[in-house]
Amino acid sequence: MFKCHLIAAATALALTGTAQAQDAELAKIREEIQQIKQTYERRIETLEKRLAEVSVAAGTAQQSAVKSGVPASSKSGRSEAGAFNPAVSLILQGTYARTTRDPNNYTITGFMPPGGEVGPPKRSFGLGETELNISANIDPYFRGAAIAALAPDGGVSVEESYIQTLAMPYGLRIKGGRFFSAIGYQNEQHRHTWDFQDAPLVYKAFMGGQLKQDGVQLKWVAPTDLFMELGAEFSSGDQFPGGNRRKNGVGSNALFATVGGDIGVSVAWRAGASYLQTAFATRSYLDSDILGGVVSNTFNGSAKLFGINGVLKWAPNGNATTSNVKLQGEYFRLKQSGLLTYDDSAQAAAQFGAPLSNLFSAAQSGWYLQGVWQFMPRWRIGYRHDALDFGTVSNGIVNNGLGPVAADFPLLANYSPIRNTLMIDWSATEFSRLRLQVAADKSRQGATDNQILLQYIHSLGAHGAHQF
Repeated sequence: MFKCHLIAAATALALTGTAQAQDAELAKIREEIQQIKQTYERRIETLEKRLAEVSVAAGTAQQSAVKSGVPASSKSGRSEAGAFNPAVSLILQGTYARTTRDPNNYTITGFMPPGGEVGPPKRSFGLGETELNISANIDPYFRGAAIAALAPDGGVSVEESYIQTLAMPYGLRIKGGRFFSAIGYQNEQHRHTWDFQDAPLVYKAFMGGQLKQDGVQLKWVAPTDLFMELGAEFSSGDQFPGGNRRKNGVGSNALFATVGGDIGVSVAWRAGASYLQTAFATRSYLDSDILGGVVSNTFNGSAKLFGINGVLKWAPNGNATTSNVKLQGEYFRLKQSGLLTYDDSAQAAAQFGAPLSNLFSAAQSGWYLQGVWQFMPRWRIGYRHDALDFGTVSNGIVNNGLGPVAADFPLLANYSPIRNTLMIDWSATEFSRLRLQVAADKSRQGATDNQILLQYIHSLGAHGAHQF
């Protein structure tokens, strides 16, 4: 019995000692936490004081700059290290293509050729367009950007190069230089942001794939809850559906309007309309005569392009990370009228005298509708249907019955192309994308071009957010 009491007493003493040690350790920890809190509170107090002093100094400098007419950034901000370093990015693209029709002979039957490269990429492996983007704020009032396209076979072309205002009142913004026109929805977007490897047929037939403008663009955003943007463009009008004017002044002008908003928290939408008109003195293209010989034709006149577009996006509770759906469609109508000259080559003029010319007019239309579904993170699948309508075409050279017949204008044959395209892509990150695209392209009368394309897109460096 005595031994049991002795053991109990020893155990109690041990537990008491342990508890006292733990209490001492806890007190020490609490004291260290209190010291850290006091240190950080003093540090925060010091930083807040410095922030207040710097804010007062900055306000004084800004007021002095305004009074003197010199931006404050030119006195202090621009002298900081790295102030002159612009944002630089590089977009790498490439394809592997398998087609049943030769891409070098690509045409869109029934429509006057727009010029440029609008067909599918070359067969087998091919380097796509490499895009070099340099941009920065110039000062508090202007921003500058230059986007150069490095061609696979060598050479550099200017895709965009413009200045843009930053501090205009009343929601106004002006852009000047070379830029993608705000006509339509997809036209303003760079190729690497497209949901499919190539442009819709209506873009190829009516805008040469993508319409660039050398000129001035004005946009105004209304101060309303519903997004509303109005704009206008004034340009040289050199690119299809325009051409060389050989005159001073404005060659093309455009108007556009966009509205958009949200439906609940899961749906966002936008809709737009646009109108462009242009006049030109020279727009040439190659065709073949009834014997298969190459013929150079020239069209002088005017063009008017009207379009409407709509986009609908859905993401559960507004979170597009896991799953989302995007529906996109556009319709365009192109009217052209003027003087068409048949076979204006020097050889033909020497052999037959003055080339044949007569009135030409066309009212044609086209549209596309596409849907893209991100069914799980990183994976998307999409489908697009393209259609062009031959519409009404009047060729005075053929109508007068005194020379060439309709067979001498095979590219203007009565035909309405269609195309169906499927794609699936995987994005390892927001900077890398791999895409598989298959299409049944009936752009050429009497033949279907079955296309299989593998594409990679990789982005290096700083890159801004994409448009809606």
